[in-house]
Amino acid sequence: MSKQRKVIFTITMLYTILILYFLFFAFGRMGAAERTTGYTFIFLPDSFFKLPTISDLLHPTLMDFVGFGNIVAFIPYGILILLLYRTTFLRFITMFFFSILVMETIQALSFLGSFDINDAIQNTLGAAVGFGAYKLGVRSKNNWRNFLITAISCMVLLLGVWGLCGIVDKASTKEEGPFVAINELMDSSGNSSTGKSLNSFKISAQNVKPHYNMYGVAGGNSETFTYSYKEKIIFSLYYGIPEPTDYSGSIRVSVDGREVLTSSGEVQRSDPDLFPAIFEIPIEAGSELTITIEGNEKIWDVGYRKMKYLWN
Repeated sequence: MSKQRKVIFTITMLYTILILYFLFFAFGRMGAAERTTGYTFIFLPDSFFKLPTISDLLHPTLMDFVGFGNIVAFIPYGILILLLYRTTFLRFITMFFFSILVMETIQALSFLGSFDINDAIQNTLGAAVGFGAYKLGVRSKNNWRNFLITAISCMVLLLGVWGLCGIVDKASTKEEGPFVAINELMDSSGNSSTGKSLNSFKISAQNVKPHYNMYGVAGGNSETFTYSYKEKIIFSLYYGIPEPTDYSGSIRVSVDGREVLTSSGEVQRSDPDLFPAIFEIPIEAGSELTITIEGNEKIWDVGYRKMKYLWN
């Protein structure tokens, strides 16, 4: 083995020891292992493309560093292995991926971590970036020139992978769409009750102007409204008792019989700074939402936002 090859081999071994330390002992893994009672195996890839954004890195958390480090930390292997052995990309990436799977399995079985296929894919992406950078950079006998081009290629390919992962993340993540007002709710008699838009009123000395609709009951009675939707939505409404008031009134909201909101005039009297209040909740497809209003309680701007993909 040549002197240069021995140096590269030593660097590879030392770097591997460093990586193994982070895989098995860093981040309090030893203490966590003592509290772990079961194995964790994640076999389905679903989040390997969820890398921190530029805005995340301006105020990074530990998980941001871990997510980005899963790729960056393994880039050197794509360069070091090629400096030691001649191999094709397919053979290299296959052997590297299976090696990472072995490490992930040991992590899970030793309770020093979990088997996470997403981590394995991110690690392999990093090694692939290093492999590509080496192939682009090492093209002459000038070592300094090769080093510079390889370093630049690493940054370009990493930015490319980062950007591609961001595009995939955006395309595969549902976000809230525009607000859609619900202008008809089913009342307790089974008829459609139309929400009316009224003039502005005051709650806790604040001027309130409903933009879309308003529901209430007359004469201090009680009324129950129901609503169901075939798709998953984010349901929302505003509520409160307009002034002047004796704070007689209340509101209850249930989803499939499970109460998710209850409020009364006494709550508004004791803590007026919370009103007018907004209520928002995700509703699963096919669920039935029930709203019961009593007394002078009012709800307005009742509606939802549909969860949809960016490309919809």
